[in-house]
Amino acid sequence: MRLLLRLLSIPLILIIGSCVQRDESYSNRFPDEEWEYESELEAQGWDLAKLADLKTFVQDSSYTTGMMVIHNGKVVFEQGKIHDVSYIASCRKSVLALLYGPFVENGKVDLSSTLEELQLDDVDGLLPIEKKATVANLLTSRSGVYHPASNPGDQLSLAPERGSVEPGTVWLYNNWDFNAAGFILESLTHKSVYDLIDSMLARPLKMRDWNKSIQQKSGNGSSLYPAYHMWFSTDDMARIGYLVLREGNWQGEQIISKEWIRKIVTPVTTYKEALANKRNMAHFGYGYMWWSWDSPDNSWPYNGWYTAMGAFGQYITVLPEIDLVVVHKNNSMTTETPVDTYLKILRKVTSAKDFENDGFYK
Repeated sequence: MRLLLRLLSIPLILIIGSCVQRDESYSNRFPDEEWEYESELEAQGWDLAKLADLKTFVQDSSYTTGMMVIHNGKVVFEQGKIHDVSYIASCRKSVLALLYGPFVENGKVDLSSTLEELQLDDVDGLLPIEKKATVANLLTSRSGVYHPASNPGDQLSLAPERGSVEPGTVWLYNNWDFNAAGFILESLTHKSVYDLIDSMLARPLKMRDWNKSIQQKSGNGSSLYPAYHMWFSTDDMARIGYLVLREGNWQGEQIISKEWIRKIVTPVTTYKEALANKRNMAHFGYGYMWWSWDSPDNSWPYNGWYTAMGAFGQYITVLPEIDLVVVHKNNSMTTETPVDTYLKILRKVTSAKDFENDGFYK
């Protein structure tokens, strides 16, 4: 009887052991110069008919030029030319937030430093109350500085009267904040944003399409602080998303701390606050230059997900509950894949596999 019980227990031990092994294997799976592709989609629970429907929808209902879906470290869906390099619009801001992490932690950047202490001013001057804004206020777009930025594409038209807002009290999507944040990082590190991307992200993540020579800033003269525009491929954007999913770890090296990753993707401005102030954009809350999903329909598996987002259809989206990264690009500046269309794409992605009854994620 004892021998029989031992024999009967072996399958259970093997099953438990395999689950533990799977858990460890996918969290330690990273791409080299090439991503690994999932060769057994059906065996992993993906519905091929629903993936085909996703592909049709992307082709017929969006202006997608590049898209990748990474699950458990493997590519399960791909569309378009993923190595074509193009403009990523406001996703640049989320990239900058990543770059800040190590310098906040080593003390080169003090988030509580004010613009006055850093001796920042601008064309025709900043107001005394505006100079009280901190670096943290800039990174969370709550500075109360409503000076014109070097580039359009924000909510300045909805801003209160200059000087009427105490820094830190009101959220407004504000390019002045983002551009000044880029200038501050460069001033305190004595390196350009593009040099920092090159050394901190492109090389460790083995970005094969990154080209520092094509990156350039621009401004219209309204402000001293130009916009630090960026050009990435879909593949390289996926690596950024995967780094954030893995909480700053890449192949065993902690490139950016877990604490900083968690901080920047956690809402500082909630969806409800932005909605109440009639300044909500795209159903999201806002952290440190990352958009965080905290809308009323924030249910599993969408709870806790976050995204970088840029004009015309640029997205780097992470759903940590189901170990999923979705990256979407549109290389045209005359067409757009709007947020509502992208959310439909995401729903088709998450419905192509029965995550809820998988038994592994919940």
